[in-house]
Amino acid sequence: MKIAIIVPMEIEAAYYRNNFRSETKEMFGSTEFEHFSVNGNDIYLGLSGIGKVQAAMNLSSLLSNVDIDMIFMTGSAGSMNENVHKEDLILPSSFTYHDAHNTAAGDYVEGQIPQEPAEFKLDSKKRNDFKAYLDQKGIDYKEGLIVTGDSFIASEKQKEEIKKNFPSALGVEMEGAAFAQVAYHFNKPLIAMRAISDNGDENADEDFETFVKKVGAKAAKLISEYVEEIN
Repeated sequence: MKIAIIVPMEIEAAYYRNNFRSETKEMFGSTEFEHFSVNGNDIYLGLSGIGKVQAAMNLSSLLSNVDIDMIFMTGSAGSMNENVHKEDLILPSSFTYHDAHNTAAGDYVEGQIPQEPAEFKLDSKKRNDFKAYLDQKGIDYKEGLIVTGDSFIASEKQKEEIKKNFPSALGVEMEGAAFAQVAYHFNKPLIAMRAISDNGDENADEDFETFVKKVGAKAAKLISEYVEEIN
């Protein structure tokens, strides 16, 4: 099986290198992907970059050149819900864009890109298998909607504006919906895991650097152990 593991930042990728030993490196798009062999599986580890365009470009470049069977997207997110706290793990069930406002362009809802689904739902057997693995291990996580945009959310005012349109959103980040849109068009199963690094408020910039390392390690450990078990 060919498995892509893609993270936004170098400090997050470093945790996977603690578990896997790179064999080769190859450029796809603007990202260098490291290749590992783990339990008979081919792993491609790369950086998405930050933001929607970087994420879509680099995932599309990989999928255009390698017949990937499963995509893991990991990283951090800011909380959008009072019941979602720092270091919580989120297993997103869907993504949409909080900065897409196209209701005046036709029969569209907030977050919807014209001629695209209203939400990109993550519903595949491979995601269900990973969910079952987390349940078997007794891992505590939350499922729900994550919203994506090209801004780092760092104020209550920004959060409230987003919550008006997406009251059920659990978290907010900068790449997920772009990944989900690309995976949808390539018909590839996407498994996303976001760990909460901040509350998306005025303290977000202070919290982010501290917690992104901790939550990145937490997600990497789970995914690394899972990859080592599947065949």
